[in-house]
Amino acid sequence: MNRLPIRRTLLLVAAWPLLSFAADGTLRIDDPYVRLVPPNAPASGAFMVISNGGDAPRQLLKAQSPVAKTVELHTHVNDHGVMKMRAVASIAVDAKGRVELKPGGYHIMLIELKQQIRAGDKVPLTLVFETADGKRESEI
Repeated sequence: MNRLPIRRTLLLVAAWPLLSFAADGTLRIDDPYVRLVPPNAPASGAFMVISNGGDAPRQLLKAQSPVAKTVELHTHVNDHGVMKMRAVASIAVDAKGRVELKPGGYHIMLIELKQQIRAGDKVPLTLVFETADGKRESEI
């Protein structure tokens, strides 16, 4: 089934989770938020639950936001007893499955913040997924 690329931008509210956001008919975003950080902090994290109601696995390929110079997908790994953040190329969301982006696990890093994020701010975040046919990208 071919689908046209979809482009929607999430507005994450700093420190307050939102209820949910239906993305493209198969993907659903629940409880998105951006962590508040002290003034002049160079980075923050974005978190959410991504559910895939479709019959095919999906891959979160990248994220983009105008509030940061760089946006990366990350996870935490145990490196000889020390937890360290590492960038990942993608985050898999199994068919009929879900993945939670949370502190200490998968998350989205907003690096070199261009502005201070305050409680209640709306933070635009575009998520780019591989389409169900695996041939194109779709954005939400």
